[in-house]
Amino acid sequence: MALGAVLLLLLALAGRGDALRSLGVGDGAAAQGDYAVDLNATSFDAFLTASREQFAVVEFFAHWCPACRNYKPHYEKVAKLFNGPDAAHPGRVLMARVDCASKVNVDLCSRFSVDHYPFLLWGPPPKFANTKWDRKQEKSEIKLIDDGRTAERLLKWINKQLESSFTLDDKKYENENMLPNNVSDPKQVVQAIYDVEEATAHALQIILEHKMIKPDTRDSLIRFLQILVAHHPSKRCRRGSAELLINFDDHWPSNLSLSSQDSSKLLESVAADNHKICGKEVPRGYWMFCRGSKSETRGFSCGLWVLLHSLTVQIGDGESQSTFTSICDFIHNFFICEECRKHFYDMCSSVSVPFKSARDLSLWLWSTHNKVNERLMKEEKDMGTGDPSFPKAIWPPKALCSSCYRSSSRTSDGPLQVDWNEDEVFPFLVNYYGKTLVSSYKETYIESLQGKTQVGAALSDDASSSHAARVPIGAALGVAVASCTFGALACFWRTQQKNRKYSYRLHSLKKI
Repeated sequence: MALGAVLLLLLALAGRGDALRSLGVGDGAAAQGDYAVDLNATSFDAFLTASREQFAVVEFFAHWCPACRNYKPHYEKVAKLFNGPDAAHPGRVLMARVDCASKVNVDLCSRFSVDHYPFLLWGPPPKFANTKWDRKQEKSEIKLIDDGRTAERLLKWINKQLESSFTLDDKKYENENMLPNNVSDPKQVVQAIYDVEEATAHALQIILEHKMIKPDTRDSLIRFLQILVAHHPSKRCRRGSAELLINFDDHWPSNLSLSSQDSSKLLESVAADNHKICGKEVPRGYWMFCRGSKSETRGFSCGLWVLLHSLTVQIGDGESQSTFTSICDFIHNFFICEECRKHFYDMCSSVSVPFKSARDLSLWLWSTHNKVNERLMKEEKDMGTGDPSFPKAIWPPKALCSSCYRSSSRTSDGPLQVDWNEDEVFPFLVNYYGKTLVSSYKETYIESLQGKTQVGAALSDDASSSHAARVPIGAALGVAVASCTFGALACFWRTQQKNRKYSYRLHSLKKI
């Protein structure tokens, strides 16, 4: 593999901030506690292309410049608001910097017509990649920040662009009035792709930490993973699910009657493999679309609901009953909130007629979610435990889908009573949780490279899933398995993949 490709792969695997610096991405040694990301000519284009933030601020500076050294604390104050797991406003602005005094960055700084230090530019992150800029360009989305010489002035400039009112004193979960209003803005759901990844990784983390894979639960996890391989809205989660399935018997053999000591060793071996189902930078430790105004509200449960809705609108009609069973069994066996788990499984058990279409399953889950909201609405009101910025409500609101409502009425004490037009609700769900959410995930070059390397190392064949993700042939079979009766076929599939994996490794060793 070429040196450049190796470095891009390392960037894709490494994550953000400190991880980048540990790989030597920055030319100088970054101080502990820096929040701005140090980039150089090698990492600049790939990193900004892959950035998930809406906008970026890039500071071009020179390490020998006294004014730049004096400006750094100001820049860091603003970067602390947007970068890192403790950011008050994650996912809004990427704060980065480039040292133009480093020889490797001379051409990069020339690309952006840097003529003084510090030099600040603003724009959507991908617009910085593989492009040139100068201040004479009239239609460029990249702008010169001409009034940002103090932290206060820089944040004021950013607030003007975002139409926000952030302050330097904002703290995580202490800024209820500044949260994005995702109730009535359908465009906000595009950020949910990152929360779906976060929830998927968090769910697996809980399963591993609590040693929940047992003889009577392992098959239900296998069935759920097969659905993720076929229909997870994130390409890298589909890849990770396929890889986890291929190695499932290695980590959790069918004879799981292990002693506590053997169980601990097994958990250590899984941790040693450092398997991350949605990529090595996930979980990130924060939420975007699902972020509440308090640390204990929304978050994981919101991300999990979005995932389940997304799965139900992407399956085929022939998969509806098996998907229903897999979702119910997954929640019953692996959702750690006992009361929530019981309530959900009771609603699953009340279904007496098998599902024959994706439409019926999607509408059932939507109706179930609204019933959960109605119950929690009353409980949270009585106990005062709800999120004041995101109170439980019947969904979708009219602001999102007015055609979904035939009529509605409200009693003095009860929830909103709606006569739903399900012929309008279903296409809304498909668009909201399907097309809008899935199209928000654009595979970047380094993610493609990461996927080919991680999965291709285990298998010699690649194939495309129903969403054109490059996954191993085992994953393609996983799509078929997800559409069929599970059990014997799933066992046969995993056995074949283990044989293919070991054959490939043996073949590789013979070449050495």
